[in-house]
Amino acid sequence: MKAYQFEDAERGLKLIDVPVPVPASDQVLIKVEAAGLCHSDVHIISGVFSDHLKKRPMTLGHEVAGVVVEVGSGVSNFVFGDRVVIASVLYPIEERSSLRNIGLDYDGGYAPFAVADACRVVKIPDGVSCPQAAVATDAVATAYHAIVIEAEAAASKTIGIIGLGGLGLNGVQIASLQGSKVYGIDIDAKKFAEAQRYGAITCFSSLKEASGIMFDSIVDFASIGSTLRDAVNAVKLGGTVVSVGLGGRELSFDTASLVLKNVHIKGSLAASLEDFTTVLQLISEGYIKPRVEEIGFDSVVEGLARLHRGQVVGRLFTNPSKG
Repeated sequence: MKAYQFEDAERGLKLIDVPVPVPASDQVLIKVEAAGLCHSDVHIISGVFSDHLKKRPMTLGHEVAGVVVEVGSGVSNFVFGDRVVIASVLYPIEERSSLRNIGLDYDGGYAPFAVADACRVVKIPDGVSCPQAAVATDAVATAYHAIVIEAEAAASKTIGIIGLGGLGLNGVQIASLQGSKVYGIDIDAKKFAEAQRYGAITCFSSLKEASGIMFDSIVDFASIGSTLRDAVNAVKLGGTVVSVGLGGRELSFDTASLVLKNVHIKGSLAASLEDFTTVLQLISEGYIKPRVEEIGFDSVVEGLARLHRGQVVGRLFTNPSKG
């Protein structure tokens, strides 16, 4: 079968022939019907985030959903034909060193077939498509954890969302579901209408344009130096800034603003299994509607380039099993 593998930044992502994997006793083999394209893969391919891969070469793709076609000898809770999705779990933090995630710790879903640790496999609820489930593993669940757990969104809160891409738009929906007053911030004004349809009161090109708003929390899905600095300056006394994006290797902010305002800065990565199952239920019930766009399997490299150029609204996915 053909799979997109990464070995180093010089060679980039290459489509090569690899054998169909065989599940271990505690794994299942999945026919991949949806693999989401994540900005994290852009950072891996560029070499920024590649040190976190547990092996090389690695088949990338960590937003994976499909159908079970084989189960390991020790697996009893899945059968042939089950529609499933592989959860990306990094909580509780105390257990993170022992948690394995597809596409980062072992070969991922940019291939027609992938194995997955059965303990991370979740049956897809009725009313949720494979593409929706795939992007929910990261683009929705990561946003949920950042907004609900770290930013503590609630009806009494005013939340700013920086970056209205795949994660940010989901963040707007999630914060709105909590009853928060939500404002979007993005340099691309073409994204504003979509964000407002998802619940943003209004949107701004920068936080400086929102100087009259008292933000309880600001969630930064871009996290380049200027966005974090602006967030620290804009959030209220005792407010919280949550950094999610990997846009900048080094972040800068005004230390005086941080200290004198008692600002809390948190990093947020991925989600817990509980976060993810909650997100799937919200999608099933129609409360969250991830925006997805399908691209051909032969267009994965160009799709990731589109992500890098900021030319994607919502989330791209591909079906490696087509054709």
